[in-house]
Amino acid sequence: MSTTYLHSNHMAKLNTFLLLLSFLLCTFCREGSTTGTARPSGNAGFIKASCSATLYPDLCVQSLSGYASAVQQSEKRLALAALSVSLARARSATAFVTNMAKAKGLKAREYQAVKDCMDTMDDSVDRLSQSVRELGRVGGGRASQNFMWHMSNVQTWVSAALTDDTTCVDGLAFYGMNQRVKAAIKGKVSNVAQVTSNALALVNRFAERHRSAAARTEKP
Repeated sequence: MSTTYLHSNHMAKLNTFLLLLSFLLCTFCREGSTTGTARPSGNAGFIKASCSATLYPDLCVQSLSGYASAVQQSEKRLALAALSVSLARARSATAFVTNMAKAKGLKAREYQAVKDCMDTMDDSVDRLSQSVRELGRVGGGRASQNFMWHMSNVQTWVSAALTDDTTCVDGLAFYGMNQRVKAAIKGKVSNVAQVTSNALALVNRFAERHRSAAARTEKP
């Protein structure tokens, strides 16, 4: 398969993803808040406060601040934006690893390790794509069984994507691996793992707050 074809294929998928993201964010712009708690003033303040619950808060704010006007103060839209960032970076990392597999001088074992990494990153992209679509299906209202089922799917797929990222890097950790290739791939994939970890934390936060709000509503 040619490099030109791979590049075109990745670009086509990325363009489709961006169109989907724009549609979903615009659709969610009119949704109300999912909880009854007070919000920090300003959209940027909301993102910063939400990111404090993640493992990489500075990266969280940096990667999501550009979505402030679309997210406003909705936890669902913030979780969706975080997943979308993870998906975009996973796509980019997958394309990068694919190119690294073509690096000159790789030994057979090194090539196989990079190819295995490429395959796991493809899985990560698929799972994050599923998560974005599934979260888009989550409606407002009470934390019904339907809500719980959708959110369970999202949480499972994002967790699996995070495992894929770790598996990719771990597969490169053997004696004799080309250190230049290893460092380059690790840098890209580790960043994907960090934004995915943040996305999972925001997904979990949205799910828990939605459930808590619904429980308060259902009390007599």
